[in-house]
Amino acid sequence: MSNDRLGQLADAGVSIWLDDLSRERLRSGNLRELITDKHVVGVTTNPTIFAGALAKGDAYDEQVRELAARGASVVDAVREITVADVQQACDVFSGTWETTGGVDGRVSLEVDPGLARDTEGTVAQALDLWKAVDRPNLLVKIPATEAGLPAITRALAEGVSVNVTLIFSVERYRAVMGAFLDGLEQAAANGQELSRIASVASFFVSRVDSEIDKRLEAIGGDEALALRGKAAVANSRLAYAAYEEVFSSDRWQALEAKGARKQRPLWASVGVKNPDYSDTLYVTELVVADTVNTMPEQTLLAFGDHGEVHGDRVTGTAGEAQEVFDALDRVGVDLTDVFLVLENEGVEKFEKSWTELGETVTGQLEGAR
Repeated sequence: MSNDRLGQLADAGVSIWLDDLSRERLRSGNLRELITDKHVVGVTTNPTIFAGALAKGDAYDEQVRELAARGASVVDAVREITVADVQQACDVFSGTWETTGGVDGRVSLEVDPGLARDTEGTVAQALDLWKAVDRPNLLVKIPATEAGLPAITRALAEGVSVNVTLIFSVERYRAVMGAFLDGLEQAAANGQELSRIASVASFFVSRVDSEIDKRLEAIGGDEALALRGKAAVANSRLAYAAYEEVFSSDRWQALEAKGARKQRPLWASVGVKNPDYSDTLYVTELVVADTVNTMPEQTLLAFGDHGEVHGDRVTGTAGEAQEVFDALDRVGVDLTDVFLVLENEGVEKFEKSWTELGETVTGQLEGAR
């Protein structure tokens, strides 16, 4: 039986993606069950997810033994292990990819986060991962750092489908959309078939509340404290207003006439970190058609159990959202600093997870040898 609440979310035009992947999930059939029973139509991964998957169970033992036997380096082992998981997930979602005309059925694989400040390195690895996975429903994840922006353009120009990750501010999101349009224009000039290129822009949600709430509590006072838990949703709604503006422009329409697909907003980091807030807050309040919400399994199951769809909660809300940001500025929250801190922390967290992943694989290779 399909889950009615998640079905209502899907019917509202939200593509439900799972923010998790492991070989155990693939082998057990759990991923197929989520597709059938929970309306899941895509998967996102990141270094933290892979680090967790490799550290648990024995699903990777056979491949690790084979890698150790032929003397594979840690770097090559990590690449082969993650590529194999993503290939299998892409195959699981191939039916979804076909029935949705390539809109969904997507699986994301991230470039090494250590390259977040390295444009050339990011481009080279994006192209390498695209060829290695060799599946049309792959999305290569590239961070929206300043160095990542030209890498996004160049990857798209080569026909690589891209998931832009670690977007926190509307200002940076506008730059991401600009990089996307640049990439498609170059792809068209290169003779690429634009309809084959897909992209999503991963706008991070919960971490915004976590950082701003901390600052509001430090400021204190009724006005500041009353703003807790409001910034993340307001930020996302302002981002959607920017999306509507860019994707109704003459520049976009010229690309669309050539077969281009919109770069859909993807709400990421939607697991609620403050237990005082509803555990489905960042799903319910961000319902709007033609968006993606990628959820950790806990959030997915919570919404399936008690989540509610109240219709479109985003379109036409920019004015109200701006009032929240005006109030944050008024009480003394330095929003420019907030977004800088969040981007730096995001890169650092993924770099740490990537290091942990390498250390786990190192230990497993040594054990197998």
